[in-house]
Amino acid sequence: MALIESAYSMLGPTGHFLIRRRNKRLNAPKPETFFQHVWAWIKTVVWAVTVVTIINGLALASFTVPTGSMERTVMAGDFLFVNKFIYGPSTPQIIPFINMPLPYYKLPPLMDPKQGDVIVFVFPGNREEVKTRFEYYLKRCVAVSGDVLQIRSGRVYVNNAEFTLPEHGQFFDMTPEMRAQMHEGDLGQTFPLGRDYTRDDYGPIRIPKEGDVIPLSSSNFDEWAVFIAREGHEVNGMMRTVDGQPITSYTVERDYVFGMGDNRDNSLDSRFWGFIPKHSVVGTPMVVYWSWQPDDAQTGKRLTLFERLSTIRWSRLGTIIH
Repeated sequence: MALIESAYSMLGPTGHFLIRRRNKRLNAPKPETFFQHVWAWIKTVVWAVTVVTIINGLALASFTVPTGSMERTVMAGDFLFVNKFIYGPSTPQIIPFINMPLPYYKLPPLMDPKQGDVIVFVFPGNREEVKTRFEYYLKRCVAVSGDVLQIRSGRVYVNNAEFTLPEHGQFFDMTPEMRAQMHEGDLGQTFPLGRDYTRDDYGPIRIPKEGDVIPLSSSNFDEWAVFIAREGHEVNGMMRTVDGQPITSYTVERDYVFGMGDNRDNSLDSRFWGFIPKHSVVGTPMVVYWSWQPDDAQTGKRLTLFERLSTIRWSRLGTIIH
């Protein structure tokens, strides 16, 4: 007991608070009635949720990989520990267990996301969505604000230098006819609206940087309408006005990054729904602490808990993500 109090005392005011709370709990009368037991249980649950919420916001979080867009770097069904401290700890963004979003404040980062980092971020929404459900996504940052990105025949170039496929990155094995058919399906689906890029031939496009001035005209207003609205402005696409005023240029208010999946042919990413605000990047995954197969490989049907237990990927436990 003396050892515990000695360790707590090294934490300063926080430690003294924990000592007082521990002593109060140890000296509290034991619950006797049914209602006292229920109240004690409620207080324990509330305290646990509060602690998890604070830790989840400030330093460390858990993330479950939902899709195969980053295979073979991470796999669908991987459970990851995410370092949230590196890109700026924040007040809690969600209430754990029920995933209810909260308004949050983000502290200054230790460092900014850089090219090549695997990042976890708040999904900005599909191409034509200004607001969407709160959800975390995971991709690889391939370009940052101020960079010029272009994809030619599937090869990524940033500022005219090739960004090579990551160690575990992959493409599907397709015939030229199959790839051409896939490109036809991309037309009208990629970002920005109206450019008709494909996933393998994209850009060049500049990743917006705070202070950039974007010229606007009738020919490109629709391309930027959702982007401007996501920065908090009222956009009227029919009248081509921003906050009720006709404009011929727009000054970017935030920095952005461009994210792509390592599984290049099976990833809906910035090529399809647009730039990721740097402010929305919450962390980088560190290690796989659990992994199993969530769906049946043949039918895509969700596996039951007992079925998943038979698919545990023991070899992935402890895998470092990079």
